[in-house]
Amino acid sequence: MLTQNPFHPALRWSIVVVFFLVLVFPPGEGKAQTAAPKQAAADASAAAKRSPVEIHGSIRSRLEMWDWFGDREASSYAYSGNLVKLSFAQTGKHTNWKVELAAPILAGLPDDAQVPGVQGQLGLGASYYAANDRNRSAAMIFPKQAYLEFHHLGAGERHGIKIGRFEFIDGTELTPKNATLAALKRTRVNQRILGAFGWSHVGRSFDGAHYSWNGKASNVTVIGATPTRGVFQVDGWGWNRVAFAYGAYSHAFAAKKSNSELRVFSMFYDDFREVLKTDNRPLAIRQGDLDSIRIASFGGHFIHAAETSAGTLDLLGWGVAQTGSWGRQDHRAGAGLLEVGFQPKGIPALKPWLRAGYSRTTGDDNPTDGTHNTFFQLMPTPRPYAKFPFYDMVNNEDRYAILTLRPHARLNVVSEIHALRMTSGGDLWYSGGGVFQPWTFGYAGRAGGGARSLATLTDIGAVITVHKQFSIEAYYGYANGKRVLFEIYPDGKNGSFGFLEANYTF
Repeated sequence: MLTQNPFHPALRWSIVVVFFLVLVFPPGEGKAQTAAPKQAAADASAAAKRSPVEIHGSIRSRLEMWDWFGDREASSYAYSGNLVKLSFAQTGKHTNWKVELAAPILAGLPDDAQVPGVQGQLGLGASYYAANDRNRSAAMIFPKQAYLEFHHLGAGERHGIKIGRFEFIDGTELTPKNATLAALKRTRVNQRILGAFGWSHVGRSFDGAHYSWNGKASNVTVIGATPTRGVFQVDGWGWNRVAFAYGAYSHAFAAKKSNSELRVFSMFYDDFREVLKTDNRPLAIRQGDLDSIRIASFGGHFIHAAETSAGTLDLLGWGVAQTGSWGRQDHRAGAGLLEVGFQPKGIPALKPWLRAGYSRTTGDDNPTDGTHNTFFQLMPTPRPYAKFPFYDMVNNEDRYAILTLRPHARLNVVSEIHALRMTSGGDLWYSGGGVFQPWTFGYAGRAGGGARSLATLTDIGAVITVHKQFSIEAYYGYANGKRVLFEIYPDGKNGSFGFLEANYTF
């Protein structure tokens, strides 16, 4: 199966388009055509002078403590996850290159945290254990990134092309100058459908081509790629038989006392692995449907921040509509969320930021009608939006409030409360973050007996920046389980998760 060509026609076409752009906008062409001979020689001399090779790295060590739902000894455990990165990079006038090596190291994984039936894996410790050939300890070295980048191309030097293995997070195409919008994008917009899954101890990269055009206040991005293995599996060398094409246009609007940003995007996703799909159909029917998943997603976000006499008010809207095929079923689904935030001026000692929001994604009420209505989150990084990662944006309805306190430049404290329920009781409670190895679907689903109410999650986390190269993060979340969890774990419907993490960069 792994020897088959992973380059789907859509991916091949995207790469052809990007290579065509390389030919149209070769390095330095925009100025070379009009430059005088002396200037051309000066440009050539400057281009020949490249920066020294820069060496950077990071070490992240996290102790995770799980008390998964269900009153059993195997539900409670702790393990260590570590990630070491070392990168080599060089920058030139029109070309950059980078090679980054990653070494995930897992120790003390639980070997008994998976039970048969609907209860399944008891937390992510079981996921790491199962993904690494059922070893309690696992480690590997692999290339996390290895790419060649052409930048400042064409007339106006606005074009850039990256080819090779790279990371990408949807929503990062344009970085707002406004501090509130920048923080809003980083924490509430980015990587909802396409992310590097950097919170896991391995992460995810993409092999393919990335084109960008940068205007004064706009960006156009086009990507064609296939995701690498990783996330829970320490071996991140190979590919998955999945391809996607992503395109986005972003534009920033600035006024005297307000700033906004609009992004529209589309993404075509094709999963042509012959693996068992996770959905609400009976097992026998799913076993007979190994056809590809082909989904087209169309969406966007709008964020706005306005300065008032009382403080900073912000608004966020995000939504996606999906169509296509889910194996032998038609696929029709959608997702949307609205948020409002306020940063009052009257409490400078704490610098609070209060937020409230509501998100809803479609579920499937009828497994036998030939249409799959469950929103598919594609390849996100779920954890920023599910700090205790037992749920995601699949068949999910979430009412939430967030309080951020910044009492010191080196301390950031965030507390959240989420009222969670399934959109459709006839569907499953889903968790996961998408494809990470060829033989595992990437999402788990559990039937809740027709119930909808999932849990109330309350948590708190803090990040202390000791200095610019070293930080410490701590987190604890408690889920008060409701009817769905009682149906699945009648002996204990509550759960908790916490971790202590240290980060060092050099």
